[in-house]
Amino acid sequence: MCRLLYVNSAKEFDSKVHLKKFADISKKSKEFQGHGWGCTYLKDGKWEYYKNVNPIWDDDFKKFPSTTRLIAHARSAFKDEGIVVENNMPFYDENFVFIFNGELRGVKIKEEGRIGAEKIFNYIKRFYKGSTKDALGKGAAIINKKTSYIRAMNIILSDKSASYIYSLFNEDENYFTMHIKNEEELVVVCSEPFIGEIGWQQIKNNSLTELICL
Repeated sequence: MCRLLYVNSAKEFDSKVHLKKFADISKKSKEFQGHGWGCTYLKDGKWEYYKNVNPIWDDDFKKFPSTTRLIAHARSAFKDEGIVVENNMPFYDENFVFIFNGELRGVKIKEEGRIGAEKIFNYIKRFYKGSTKDALGKGAAIINKKTSYIRAMNIILSDKSASYIYSLFNEDENYFTMHIKNEEELVVVCSEPFIGEIGWQQIKNNSLTELICL
């Protein structure tokens, strides 16, 4: 399953540094993460988007500027199918940015979307009544009830002022546990700690974490 990254700081940081570390853990993951990748970052107060069908570790990160928010996704396509750039995350609209990893079996919801992750994104948006946190919590809870088995469902959903980390898994704890690292004026969330770094904490299973933007 895919790998996820979120970085936020009150001051601009070098996105290339974090993308390189993210590429390293993706390349060394026990599951192949080379079915394309994508990212979004804030530039002059607006989201800029990038997607590439090639593995993240083959890309050149020099083109990415410094930013205060960065969201990235390295894809491991389910059954190695649908490997086209349109299926790469982040998915987004004018209000939200969404990335996902996991696997759901026997899902009994009807929603539009090219792949399962896009259907989940669109389904969660149905419940938005002014609170992104409430929409994610309610949408994920209903998906859970209407799904035969959830191997894992990890989501990062961002709006203009905050990001929300939903984490749920029923197997392979080491692989699906999300991690967070808080430093002075910098917060990093990732599918696994960056190689060789200490100070990471595990995000609790079956939890919804709110991260107000710095």
